[in-house]
Amino acid sequence: MKKHLLLYLVTITLLLFSCSGTKNIPEGDLLYIGHQLEVNGEKVTKSERKNIENNLDGLIRPKPNRSILGMRPDIFFYNLAGDVKKEKGFRHWIKYKLGRKPVLFSEVDLSYNNKIIQNYTENKGFFNVQTISDSTKRGKKGIAKYKVTLNHQYKIKQIVYPEDSTTIAKQITNLKKDSFLKVGEAYDLEKIKNERNRIDTKLKELGYYYFNENFLITKVDSTVGNHEVDVILAIKKDTPEKAKQAFNINSVYVYSNFKIDNDTLNINPNATTKYENFTIIDDEKLFKPVVFENTLYFKKGDLYNRTNHNLSLNRIITLGTFKFVKNQFKESDTIGNYLDAYYYLTPLPKKSIRLEALAKSNSANYSGTELNINWSNRNTFKGAELLALSVFGGLEVQVSGQNNGFNVYRFGGESSLTWPRFILPFKTHTASGYVPRTKAILSYEYQFRSKLYSLQTFKSSFGYLWKENKRKEHNLNVFDITYTSSNGITDLYKQQIAENTSLEKVIQKQLIFGPTYSYTYTNSMLTNKKNTFYFKGALDLSANATRLILGANDVNNPKTILGVPFSQFSKFEIDFRHYLNFNKDTKLASRIIMGVGIPYGNSNELPFIKQFFIGGTSSIRAFRARSIGPGTFIDTTNNTFLPDQSGDLKFEFNTELRTKIYDLVKGAVFVDGGNIWLLNEDINKPGATFSKNFMNQLAIGAGVGLRFDFSFLVLRTDFAFPLRKPYLPKGEEWVIDDINFGNGNWRKENLIFNLAIGYPF
Repeated sequence: MKKHLLLYLVTITLLLFSCSGTKNIPEGDLLYIGHQLEVNGEKVTKSERKNIENNLDGLIRPKPNRSILGMRPDIFFYNLAGDVKKEKGFRHWIKYKLGRKPVLFSEVDLSYNNKIIQNYTENKGFFNVQTISDSTKRGKKGIAKYKVTLNHQYKIKQIVYPEDSTTIAKQITNLKKDSFLKVGEAYDLEKIKNERNRIDTKLKELGYYYFNENFLITKVDSTVGNHEVDVILAIKKDTPEKAKQAFNINSVYVYSNFKIDNDTLNINPNATTKYENFTIIDDEKLFKPVVFENTLYFKKGDLYNRTNHNLSLNRIITLGTFKFVKNQFKESDTIGNYLDAYYYLTPLPKKSIRLEALAKSNSANYSGTELNINWSNRNTFKGAELLALSVFGGLEVQVSGQNNGFNVYRFGGESSLTWPRFILPFKTHTASGYVPRTKAILSYEYQFRSKLYSLQTFKSSFGYLWKENKRKEHNLNVFDITYTSSNGITDLYKQQIAENTSLEKVIQKQLIFGPTYSYTYTNSMLTNKKNTFYFKGALDLSANATRLILGANDVNNPKTILGVPFSQFSKFEIDFRHYLNFNKDTKLASRIIMGVGIPYGNSNELPFIKQFFIGGTSSIRAFRARSIGPGTFIDTTNNTFLPDQSGDLKFEFNTELRTKIYDLVKGAVFVDGGNIWLLNEDINKPGATFSKNFMNQLAIGAGVGLRFDFSFLVLRTDFAFPLRKPYLPKGEEWVIDDINFGNGNWRKENLIFNLAIGYPF
């Protein structure tokens, strides 16, 4: 079977290599394989020429078929599928997802591309550009050639703003200090467009609702000499008068039960509710007025501004209660420049039930599936509260490794109630486009680890979630309670405890309660930035107030609640990620994780579920999940399964170069490193304690992987191997010289295959 598979792969590879894409090219035509672009100009620096060349490369059309080492696999798959009559099916998917029609040279319009080059360079200030185009034939392949000669790039000599005495002209002139246009910089049409947009945005903040950037005209005078231009901004003469006036808000109307398919604008007097600054129209009275007090920013008499306009809309949308949201501003029939604001809101169905089937993987190197049934009520107490009930069941297995066969079965349920506001004894108001939330959760999970033990976990929390903006998010749980107990402990696990006493803490009863807080910042959603970041800091404080009340100071005689010793500790963890984006298909992703947990008072160690672990599919991939450390310690007991190694401190770093190989397939090369340590010495774990030599105790691994991006799912496969094993004798930790991919024993001991869902970070 292996021979047949190898023969099949070799055949496919040979077919791909033999596919130059010219087999089915029509007689008299050529396969277009791309263009050659040459940018010259003595008056322009080499870096400027290179920048112009890179930008022009992306504008020239058409795009040729992708080539990989001379192969054109998209043409191969396109031809392989043959004639496809159905719009669906496997052959259709091969032809139009994996394949692409051959791009013919007859589709290349040299004169059109000349105009594209001319327009782009002129828009960048090169007003006297020479462009020559030609073509070259290589067998049945054709190449387009473009030669561009640049002259002087024109600079801005002065910027003239409107000089008349109208109020709006004065407002525009007052905005010039933050202008995108600078004297002495190169003329750039894109910057001029951005400047017009900036002025329009600023005027919207000053009440000019009817103004738009098209009422601004930009004139460029290139006759001033010395390769310079004057940029003159003016208001068009035919600009409507109302566009030159600032407007205030008069009345705010909310149609909170607007039906698109019915006329709900005929106001029934009984359907109208006056509440402070709002008039709410809804004959069913679905929502309490407080919902709109917390979401709408405009009040009677406010100066119209785009910020409050957008914040109000964003808040209504993020409530998660309305299916459609429409907003209108109309001139009020009162004296003066006033607007009436109208909000037409179509609610989602109040109740819904959803069945979910999930594929998942976790940090312990387990992969599996989970089935969820979720029921929700989006307006439980008429205040847009979300009541959610869910039950779940799942199976997780380890496809490779020592824990293969020790499957994990999970089932449980969760109930949560979320209020779209802060539940506090005093009033608060956040100037954010996101609705702050108060959330209460109660959950139960039963986990059966086959052949070992079962765990029951009860959780409850109450806290607040709020976003300052799309980049910054806070999560504060005033209390977060976890209670864990075990049962069904097998003889096998008891035997392992006899050999390794640290395994007992996994099945001990644990009671954890106290406040938790996390802060997240990210700009990784920005696709046009070279450098993007992600940061998360988390603080977990357990039982500090309870310690003061009960006087818990003796770890040898811990205080209990309902017969269970409560855990007391402080834990802090940060996760920092940096993404260096070379282009849309290639990036260097890096991550650093640092954490420390300090037990004290009623505890001499962190509870097991709060300890740190390292290794696995989303950690150091060259080592099995939770198999590293602490420190230089290695478990030499003859365990039937691989026990989880845990610690009080953690340091981890990862760097991964990601690039696109072919449409759905992306590749990665990575290096991972780190370790965990104990704060207090454990005589059963020599070498596990944190010391000043911790940098000499790092585990390091490297590897390569493929990511199959199906949009709805990213399937990740990684092959990794260790470069440094911290548990080996001093001086022998580095194992680079031992790498031998051709040796079966080496592969069995060192080559780790990771299968996971999603990116590691």
